Amino acid sequence: MTSRTPATRSRKAPGPNQPGRLRGIDAARGLALLGMMATHLLPTFESNANLTPTWIGLTFSGRAAALFAVLAGVGLALSTGKHQPLSGPDLAKARRGVALRALVIAAVGLTLGNLEVNVAVILVHYAVLFLCVLPFLGLGAKSLCAWAAGWILASPVLAYLLRPWLLAAEPPLKLGHNPRWEDLGTPGQLLGDLFLTGYYPVVQWLSYLLVGLAIGRLVLAKALVPVLLLVGGTVVAVTAKAIGVAAIEDWGGLAALEKVVNAPGYPLGSVLQVNLAGLPQDGSWWWLASAAPHSGTPLDLLHTSALAAAVIGACLLLGRLAEWIDLDLLLPLRGAGAMTLTLYTVHVWVLSNFYLKPLPAGWTEDGMYFAHAAVAITVGVVFARLSWRGPLEWLGHAAGQLGRGVLPRPATAGSR
Repeated sequence: MTSRTPATRSRKAPGPNQPGRLRGIDAARGLALLGMMATHLLPTFESNANLTPTWIGLTFSGRAAALFAVLAGVGLALSTGKHQPLSGPDLAKARRGVALRALVIAAVGLTLGNLEVNVAVILVHYAVLFLCVLPFLGLGAKSLCAWAAGWILASPVLAYLLRPWLLAAEPPLKLGHNPRWEDLGTPGQLLGDLFLTGYYPVVQWLSYLLVGLAIGRLVLAKALVPVLLLVGGTVVAVTAKAIGVAAIEDWGGLAALEKVVNAPGYPLGSVLQVNLAGLPQDGSWWWLASAAPHSGTPLDLLHTSALAAAVIGACLLLGRLAEWIDLDLLLPLRGAGAMTLTLYTVHVWVLSNFYLKPLPAGWTEDGMYFAHAAVAITVGVVFARLSWRGPLEWLGHAAGQLGRGVLPRPATAGSR
């Protein structure tokens, strides 16, 4: 979605192969998509009594989805003025466009929610995050950094205090499944799940969009900005993770949490390394000291946000290298990254066809993952070469343009 002022209204929006588009951002989005596919298709724990984490779980769990969310904020910043945020009527139009685009994403997510699939679909939460971030679209980088820091610190505490109250309601304000159309009839449960009790709690995950907005408000074309993102993000990510590990393993956190869980033999240490989403986090403030994936604690949000910033910085640097040597090194990633909504939707639909069914003869989990990844990359490359939008990307773009009062163009080559 491209921001237009009266002076540039007749210009053609930059396509995927045009210099106006930051190829590194699309590449980072493609990397996030492949990482999320890995956590969906490959085991994150070994099948043993101790639930030993696999390298997939240790590498991608919590991080791929966070990168996806941070990039959503970056994309919103780039479409609403880049380092000079819109204001006045232009900002109001942009907000309407983002809101209508969010409705399209929500509709896709609610439709996927009707599928039987062993995947926590992010799209409805993603759409709600778009709506929640609307008040912040007119802010500059410094204000957004302050808001992001405050949200990372305060939102987990708020969630820790409110979540037990929501779960104690009768019935509990938690869905236990992906949001779907029929859940609109029980708004209390739906909103409770979306904001606090679900897999991607919006209250904490808004931190990612605020971080992404702050990154997108930087002058990403400057030579030092990607380097600062890479180096600074790496240092902060490593530090946050180290503090979280020390708090749990060396400062008494694990012993305190094992008493709260009160399940002898439960491999809490392994779960804390990979995914804490399915475990109630109440009864001890030590939960907030971990940096466990999907825990939504300050250290988890800080670690994953900083790592996302580092990945974005690295991809931007690779994009510059590709331009310097005149070789499109990032095409496989950026092609897929430019149409993640379509590819993610098809990926979830395909997975639903194998739900509770054995894999086809001769197929392995690794083979299934590489098939999904290869198809995503191939389709992305073809669409990028033809300068086409993905079908759902075009629909979201058209909704955004209508919100801005601009008549959308047909989804033909060069119209991206």
